[in-house]
Amino acid sequence: MSLVVGLTGGIGSGKSAAARFFHELGAAVVDADAIAHEITAPGGAAIPAIRDALGPQFINDSGALDRELTRATVFANAAARQALEAVLHPLIRKEIIRRVKAARTPYVIAVIPLLFETGGYTELLSRVVVVDCPEELQIARSMRRSELPESSVRAILEAQASRSTRLAGADDVLTNTGSLEDLRVQVRALHGKLLKMASGQHPPKQ
Repeated sequence: MSLVVGLTGGIGSGKSAAARFFHELGAAVVDADAIAHEITAPGGAAIPAIRDALGPQFINDSGALDRELTRATVFANAAARQALEAVLHPLIRKEIIRRVKAARTPYVIAVIPLLFETGGYTELLSRVVVVDCPEELQIARSMRRSELPESSVRAILEAQASRSTRLAGADDVLTNTGSLEDLRVQVRALHGKLLKMASGQHPPKQ
């Protein structure tokens, strides 16, 4: 199996850009958010269990998860968030593992935004890369990208692992406080390092 590298970071940190740069360099990328969207789309694998756990009002007329209602609810209601996570996380983890095992590139980037919050990936990952920037920059970027109010972005931040927790669990850190080109340069350097590691096939983290 390919070397498996977990890529994580808080909202607005630049995970998607970093993952794109790794992909451009030839790495396979498996994205937990993309899988989450697939399984909550019309006919998705998670829809029946979400209906049972949260109620039919969370499923829209097309048969997909009502994302706006769900977002507003889960960040204000811890029990609802836990119920949703209990449905989604096992399905996402199972699909990540399946896609990682199917990859044929020297290393695979598994983009897992809630890596430290969900757990359960230790046996899969050989390395953890954290995309990092100050929280105020995360907030500014998130508000600009998603047009969410600051209060909503801060609620999301509070539900995620702290910056210090992520940094403490990182094997490598990509500092995303400058331009995208600055981030690309860091990704390129780490790509070279990971290729060398993959040729030696370091064992998963313990």
